[in-house]
Amino acid sequence: MRKGWEYKKLGEVCDITMGQSPDGNSINETNGVEFHQGKTCFGDRFLGVSPLYSNAPTKLAEAHSVLLCVRAPVGYPNITDRKICIGRGLCALYAKREIDNTFLYYSLLGKQSYFEKNATGSTFKAISSKTVSNTTLSIPPKSTQLAIVSELDKINELIRLKKEQLKDFGNLAQSLFYEMFGDPVENEKGWDVKKLDNVCNITSSKRIFADEYTNTGIPFYRSKEVIERSKGLPISVELFISEERYNEIKEKFGVPKIGDILITAVGTIGKIWAIDTDNKFYFKDGNLVWLKDIDNQLANSCFFRRLLEYLIEEYKKTNANGAAYNALTIAKLKLMSCPLPPLPLQRLFAQRIEQIEREKSEVQKSIQDLETLLASRMQYWFE
Repeated sequence: MRKGWEYKKLGEVCDITMGQSPDGNSINETNGVEFHQGKTCFGDRFLGVSPLYSNAPTKLAEAHSVLLCVRAPVGYPNITDRKICIGRGLCALYAKREIDNTFLYYSLLGKQSYFEKNATGSTFKAISSKTVSNTTLSIPPKSTQLAIVSELDKINELIRLKKEQLKDFGNLAQSLFYEMFGDPVENEKGWDVKKLDNVCNITSSKRIFADEYTNTGIPFYRSKEVIERSKGLPISVELFISEERYNEIKEKFGVPKIGDILITAVGTIGKIWAIDTDNKFYFKDGNLVWLKDIDNQLANSCFFRRLLEYLIEEYKKTNANGAAYNALTIAKLKLMSCPLPPLPLQRLFAQRIEQIEREKSEVQKSIQDLETLLASRMQYWFE
């Protein structure tokens, strides 16, 4: 225990309001008090606008209350900047004078493992009002609390600003594309147009049956893994096939290679991974479409990937039609019209995008460093 710090239970330093969902008939999309449930506690610290309201709220969280998710997944805190109605998935903690609300928020961030350990329930995990009330925090003098909050807020603000920079780079790349090539759907600049089927070979994988999965071997990707790859995220491979089966497929039909493109075709459709690794893997038929043998006399790979993003986004807008199930089929992709500017112009675009990507990479590295620093300081103060 640090000098001047003391242990206290949440019930001693906070007024605690356990959530209770209002009558279902009171919930609507326009009138009353914003209604929030457990998912409110995910994402940025301060709340966005809720799509739901209640005109007969039951339990309320006052402005600047700290919220805590008490139903699966448990233990995530947040802060509300306004009065809201809270359902059974949340409780509201309003700190008394001896503890700063934002310090309370950071303290609860450091209690995640504690809440997970003390959650109960077979259908879904939950933490009781007694568990919340008996949660022990280590609390310094108010001046120290404010100094800690100031330090952690500054790091979080730098992370937020860096993430805004990443968005700006994304907007810059989009603006550059439209400035150089115009709208790829309207093709107002009159570029030559070819069907996608004339630019590349559009296919999928050979079917792999469930009894062919193995515990180790060659990674087997589904949409989830390809989406992670498209975002540059690390992946946790869950399925494998044997190297023998992989080599058999490679010999008879070929396998994806650097420069090929995989596109998610069902569920979250249109996520694109331009394959950038020669590590062995295979993928699930039906879930993913494979673009290979891309004609580099017609399309620069960087330009082509961006073009596909815009064309598929337009496809999603015009083909959704409120359907519960939608898919991106090989047949539809083959008929997609692709405006193709002269190759030198495509290459110039690729050079400019390469510069943007270098700068993005530097910003992403800064974010990783800041997040590592934040985790270190959180551990120093709260663990």
